[in-house]
Parts: sequence; structure tokens; C-alpha cells
Amino acid sequence: MMVRASHILVSSEHEAKRLLQELKSGKDFPELAKRHSSCPSGKEGGDLGFFGKGQMVKEFEDAAFSAKVGDSVGPVKTQFGYHLIRVTARK
Repeated sequence: MMVRASHILVSSEHEAKRLLQELKSGKDFPELAKRHSSCPSGKEGGDLGFFGKGQMVKEFEDAAFSAKVGDSVGPVKTQFGYHLIRVTARK
């Protein structure tokens, strides 16, 4: 199984929680990724494409594979910072 996910990477849990509230109030995930994500994928709205198990760091992978399509989850702490993750497809 593979999932397709987008993410927003920030340096603080506080910022991640603030952005999660913005998402819950209806803000556009790709737009927030473009404006706030420190990952190069932010330019593409945070899209990481499809990936399988073993391709991402464990904490990120566990969250992505346990989320339903359309869900935004996080903050998820990894060695890179704090992620908000949205699963956009499964196959």
C-alpha cells in the first residue's frame, strides 16, 4: 500500500498548532504550505507524492498511514521539526 500526502514543516510545536487551527477553520492546506513550510515541497503546496512504508522517517510514516484520506493530522515531531500532514490519496 502507498499513500500520497502533503505536509507543512515548521520549527515549533506552537506554530504547528496555530496552523492546525487555521486548517480547521477552513484555510487552504496548499496555500498555508506555500507560506509557512520550511520544506522545499512547500513551493508545491506541500505535496510529497506517493510513498510506501520505509521511505519516510518512522513518526511521519506512522501518522500518514494511520490517517484517513482528507484528514489533517499533527503536529508530528521528527528530527526535522513539526509536521502537519494531510493524506490526499491511497493506492
